[in-house]
Amino acid sequence: MKENLLAEALIKITSGIFLMMALLFIPAGDIRWFNGWLLMGLLFIPMAAAGLFMYFKAPDLLRSRLRAKETEKEQQGVIAASGVMFILSFLLAGLNYRFGWISLPPSVTAAACVVFLIGYALFAEVLRENSYLSRVVEVQQGQKVVDTGLYGVVRHPMYFATVLLFLSMPLILGSLPSFVIMLCYIPLIILRIRNEEKVLEEKLDGYREYEKKVKYRLLPLIY
Repeated sequence: MKENLLAEALIKITSGIFLMMALLFIPAGDIRWFNGWLLMGLLFIPMAAAGLFMYFKAPDLLRSRLRAKETEKEQQGVIAASGVMFILSFLLAGLNYRFGWISLPPSVTAAACVVFLIGYALFAEVLRENSYLSRVVEVQQGQKVVDTGLYGVVRHPMYFATVLLFLSMPLILGSLPSFVIMLCYIPLIILRIRNEEKVLEEKLDGYREYEKKVKYRLLPLIY
């Protein structure tokens, strides 16, 4: 029922807000930390807007995006490592602010905000193009290969968008040490892509042909 879907979405975003606040502002020791609130706004305001849009226009997509229990063992390891990476990065950003270890200029924060919004826009476009997107590696009933739009450029445009989002986060927070930690996301997402493509090759009709048509996974001419 849509009422249950709305309640689930509200619980997820509310818990995410409070968790992020704890990870940022407790180690920072200052609830007035501007960069922390800046990231919170950039992250959760578009997220809430996208959630409301999917609730009214594409509830099945929202339901799929809320599903977070991964069944692939290799993916479970990637998700666990990613969780540790995020926690360490945000905690370190707060501590960096509190103790003033390394201060980045405001121009870096401004540029990172632009990159973050570009990543969000790409993510939204991917959601529009592919109604089968899920947070877990799976092949849904009736799923078809999407090979147009961004999917005609790289095979995993959603992951490219997440690279922009995640690498810009620590720079928005003004924390170079956190950025170094967040670089671990690149090898992790490569592991996820390789496992996901094995699943898609086995279970999704036409995916092998799509791989021949679109040769790059994440970034044209590079990977």
